[in-house]
Amino acid sequence: MTATSKPCHPDRSGPAFSCVRSLHAGPRSGETLTQLLQQLNSRMGAAFFLLAGLFFLPSPTSAQTLPHPKITGIASVRLFSADLHAARAFYSKILGFDTATSTCLGVTNPCYAVNGHQRVELQQIAGGAPDNLLAEIAFATPSVSEMREFLLAHQIQSGPITKDETGTPRFAFKDPEGHPLAFVQLPGERFFSPAPHQVSTRILHAGFIVKDLEKERAFYEGLLGFRLYWHGAFPATERAVSSTNEDDWYEIQVPDGEEWIEFMLNISPRANKQERGAQNHFSLGVKNANNAAQHLRVNGATKFDGPEVGRDGKDSLDIYDPDLSRVEVMDYNPTKEPCCTPYSAAHPKP
Repeated sequence: MTATSKPCHPDRSGPAFSCVRSLHAGPRSGETLTQLLQQLNSRMGAAFFLLAGLFFLPSPTSAQTLPHPKITGIASVRLFSADLHAARAFYSKILGFDTATSTCLGVTNPCYAVNGHQRVELQQIAGGAPDNLLAEIAFATPSVSEMREFLLAHQIQSGPITKDETGTPRFAFKDPEGHPLAFVQLPGERFFSPAPHQVSTRILHAGFIVKDLEKERAFYEGLLGFRLYWHGAFPATERAVSSTNEDDWYEIQVPDGEEWIEFMLNISPRANKQERGAQNHFSLGVKNANNAAQHLRVNGATKFDGPEVGRDGKDSLDIYDPDLSRVEVMDYNPTKEPCCTPYSAAHPKP
């Protein structure tokens, strides 16, 4: 660098100066060494305070500094239906759910209260039937505004915050594979009294077909903080030749609760409606699946699969709504050791 080089620090309160000249050149004509040192100290002090200001100015909020909002459970599942009349009969009569509760008060879609903070909704199919009849899974969080800010900071596109017919704040978004999700900010526990013939009072989990396990894990576990609950596979003799994942099921719990979602893996892209309906499903919790089976028979059910103990060690049965969407009714706790891997988190409590 020469004396004519660009200044290394533009002092906006006075003329620019050259680092070389200021630090290495001798006194200029007419200046004493003392005067030069005084000028140098003054300018270096100004430089220090300017640099200090750059370091200590408040920085804009970044994705790394935003607190991770809580996710406490599954608030609702919504399913598409081609025949709402038949679907209403199934959910109200066979499963025994009631609509006349505060959980569903004012909801436009057919709505069925599972408890004081969980519900099942139906939505009429408009146009062609979608491949996935699981229209939306909504998770509960204490603050939808903080959760939306968190997602936006991580470049996750999210819809505006609105209020549903019950006055509950919510916003919608999609996961990396396009599964429709929502976050809702629930009020305190609403008054709830189970219907006389209700088969269950708890949504335990919802499951859907996943193509890219690692991409979904990065989103749900890496970003949202879901934690592993259990994973497993069919016996080797029953596995599809086209399987690309070691597991056929991968279950992860919400970070601040007990409910979970289930990734359904190794499903053929050519799966028919019946197969897709079996994979894209939701689950209800019961203390005893055999008692639940008897309850369903009393409610008028004539056909369902099970109960039987699955690979996860839990006793469960499967019943299908008129649109072939599977409703799994399963025990809260396993009755035997699961295959493949042990459980990694605590089981939900009845």
